[in-house]
Amino acid sequence: MINYEENIEVKGARVHNLKNIDITIPREKLVVITGLSGSGKSSLAFDTIYAEGQRRYIETFSAYARQFLGGLERPDVDKIDGLSPVIAIEQKTTSKSPRSTVGTITEIYDFLRLLFARAGDAYSYNTGEKMVSYSDSQIKELIKSDYVEKKINVLAPIVKSRKGHYRELFEQIAKQGFIKVRVDGEVKDLVKGMKVDRYKTHDIEIVIDRLKVNDSEDLDKRLTETINTAMYSGNDVLMILEEGTVEPRYFSRDLMCPTTGISYPKPEPNTFSFNSPKGMCSNCNGLGHVYEVNEKKIFPDKKQSIKGGGIAPLGPYKKSWAFKQIETIAQRYDFELTDPLSKIPQAALDVLLNGGHESFEVDSKTLGVKRTYKIDYEGISNFIKNQFEEAASTSIKRWAKEYMDKVLCPVCEGSRLRKESLNFKIWEKNIAELAHLDITELADFFEDLNKKLKGDQLKIAEEIIKEIKTRIRFLLDVGLDYLSLNRSSKSLSGGEAQRIRLATQIGSQLVGVLYILDEPSIGLHQRDNNRLIKSLEALRDLGNSVIVVEHDRDMIERADHVIDIGPRAGRHGGEIISEGKPEELLDHHTLTADYITGRKEIPVPAKRRSGNGKQIVLTGCTGNNLKNVTVEFPLGKMIGVTGVSGSGKSTLINETLYPIMNAYYFNGVKKPMPYKKIKGLEHVDKVIDINQSPIGRTPRSNPATYTGVFGEIRALFAKTPEAAIRGYKPGRFSFNVKGGRCETCQGGGLRVIEMNFLPDVYVDCETCNGKRFNRETLEIRYKGKSIADVLDMTMNEAVEFFELIPKIHRKLKTIQDVGLGYISLGQQSTTLSGGEAQRVKLATELSKRDTGNTFYILDEPTTGLHFEDIRVLMEVLNRLVDKGNTVLVIEHNMDVIKMVDHIIDIGYEGGRGGGKVVAKGTPEVVAEDTKSYTAEFLKKELYPEERLEA
Repeated sequence: MINYEENIEVKGARVHNLKNIDITIPREKLVVITGLSGSGKSSLAFDTIYAEGQRRYIETFSAYARQFLGGLERPDVDKIDGLSPVIAIEQKTTSKSPRSTVGTITEIYDFLRLLFARAGDAYSYNTGEKMVSYSDSQIKELIKSDYVEKKINVLAPIVKSRKGHYRELFEQIAKQGFIKVRVDGEVKDLVKGMKVDRYKTHDIEIVIDRLKVNDSEDLDKRLTETINTAMYSGNDVLMILEEGTVEPRYFSRDLMCPTTGISYPKPEPNTFSFNSPKGMCSNCNGLGHVYEVNEKKIFPDKKQSIKGGGIAPLGPYKKSWAFKQIETIAQRYDFELTDPLSKIPQAALDVLLNGGHESFEVDSKTLGVKRTYKIDYEGISNFIKNQFEEAASTSIKRWAKEYMDKVLCPVCEGSRLRKESLNFKIWEKNIAELAHLDITELADFFEDLNKKLKGDQLKIAEEIIKEIKTRIRFLLDVGLDYLSLNRSSKSLSGGEAQRIRLATQIGSQLVGVLYILDEPSIGLHQRDNNRLIKSLEALRDLGNSVIVVEHDRDMIERADHVIDIGPRAGRHGGEIISEGKPEELLDHHTLTADYITGRKEIPVPAKRRSGNGKQIVLTGCTGNNLKNVTVEFPLGKMIGVTGVSGSGKSTLINETLYPIMNAYYFNGVKKPMPYKKIKGLEHVDKVIDINQSPIGRTPRSNPATYTGVFGEIRALFAKTPEAAIRGYKPGRFSFNVKGGRCETCQGGGLRVIEMNFLPDVYVDCETCNGKRFNRETLEIRYKGKSIADVLDMTMNEAVEFFELIPKIHRKLKTIQDVGLGYISLGQQSTTLSGGEAQRVKLATELSKRDTGNTFYILDEPTTGLHFEDIRVLMEVLNRLVDKGNTVLVIEHNMDVIKMVDHIIDIGYEGGRGGGKVVAKGTPEVVAEDTKSYTAEFLKKELYPEERLEA
């Protein structure tokens, strides 16, 4: 009898490649699911357990609510018992909105906003003085004490430094019963038809009352009424002007500068939000950056003429309204459209760029009289800006963006907030300055803050500071000390995003929840692994169940329960080959156990490559946290770039080196981070970057379409005799094009049955039985196989089938070589794991003919890979280098790092403590460096006998 309070029971799971498995998972434990990439780990954890948890949650909603949410498909499983509410922390779940930051995801920024609204001190942006605010009774008492026996004017300011004649305003004031106003420092009687110079800026105040301050009995009542009236007319601000003086004194119910009289509204949390009109900078709408037209992108080559296409957005000359206007501008400034742009007067280029409106006369050579021409030209720059801001079409916006640069907002300088919000401070720092600090520095600031605040300020702030410090501690615990709160969530790696969500969940202090995580150790240096595992243990110790899909050796060894899925991948996987405590796992002879015990290992190369003697030298890199770094990249070797998370690896390679090389070889437009110079680019033919972006977001995308091999297969089918007789072209064999596809399911292979108030049901299309094509298309066969049969083949089967077709065979063989022989050609991209998707990208690049002199950049290629997968991958990469190419990998995995020829270790710490080259050279040289964090772990891999002794 199963106790469902202690276990989760899964019976008959058949999702994807799972082979009708039964499994008992202990609750309130740290459970690791491991196995080869593609063996079925994610299918069990996410597509079965999480999917069923989500479905049950949706089912608790009313029928009315469910019709708006849509239904969730029931996973192919007999039953799941003992399931708690489920939260999945995946790598893809972070918002890609430019308004989402580390601070908003973790809620720390929300507490900061509350802190500044309740305990911040306001300062004038004009004079820097501390702002003051008064109650009506305080104002009355100050007048009575400071102006004894003096004559005063009580004024209500209504116009501050604005142009206009204000005739209507003066008439309105007179109708309200007032008889005097003060205009530009001079008190005047209100007269009929009164106005001022409309082209000058003016200050106008209503004279509410004129009185002598004495101890008469009715003074108190009169002052109360006067102050009320002045505050009402002056929008909560009044001025006291002593007769015989020129400088008034300001009083305000709001926060106000005592010298200049400018006032801020009372602060609230939204005052400090860049997502609210109350706080956001009006120039950039709270984004921190704006797009500006780049003149160099409009006139890319000034040796060209306008007629020859010198104005890039317009292209070569054609009859159009724009070119007609340009011809008129040419007449006005006396140049020809065939002249190089460099010979055209600067004034004419300014009109072309920014527009102009004028009439001019020209002598007509034929008629002998003057003719009048009119320039009415918007300007290319203004046109591009308007299209970018106002066009409804995404493609037009994208076109306009090609001629623009993303720059820091000149008004808020990237802080995203209006100047009033930035002039509230706590301990001499505004909210934007705190958001700019890295988490370590922020922790230090709040550690000492309680000592700096006093009295009511401390009383108000104490609880808020406690909440902020708790959340900061969780971020430090998961190894994200180098991030800052204003870091955009778009720029986070999958592992970073996942660890932020993990920190947020620990902070929420929920109990009795089932958490499922997908490789949280991605992008994390070995040094920080222990902190991550402790965070997961803390989540478990709160009373939660934690399931982690993971390959990391430390995580497996520290788990309470390990489930190993295999024995191989794809159709050869999907079985439970081992389960139990980590020590029990080691007794089994599975691939995972063999690698952990050392019975099987990825060998260290007998000798390191010496390279071709050439190198690329990148000098003076200062992007983000890089500290004027100079780096040599030896060519003809495998280079490993290592270092703790946030040390500057991606900034150096992805943001500096790659954009420079891409611009040099392929005219790439991405602007590199700042650097001084680069030498040696002529020693390489081309650069290829294989990053972690997904290969497709729709079920219509698959490995065959992504790699381009499907185009070759379709062309092959079109050449068969039967297809030629029928006149079929390659398009006939595409499931995305009308003609050859099944029109019932429009080439999807599945049909959605909408069940109104029940979840939608997906069934094979009844017309094509899931084959995607119509009967006539399926009648065309190559070697006895239809196009649908080919899409159902695994890569291993297809390599054999297309052995005699070199173009197709080469591409398929490369996919097989990176360890993806088990996936099918037509497998939907959305069902590929992260590691599989990245290896499809890698295979696509590797299948192209290399020059033997190519520079490959790979960012953490071991994402989602088992030890055995890494061995296969390294064999492929080594073959590339053996041909003379250079392969650079940004990596934390020691099995990869120990195999490279040259290491560049960046550090020492992450964030502001990083940005330097700590060590460089062969793994053996770097392993001896006492300052490098990488060295400590690398030494254990190079000399395993020392690890065993330890």
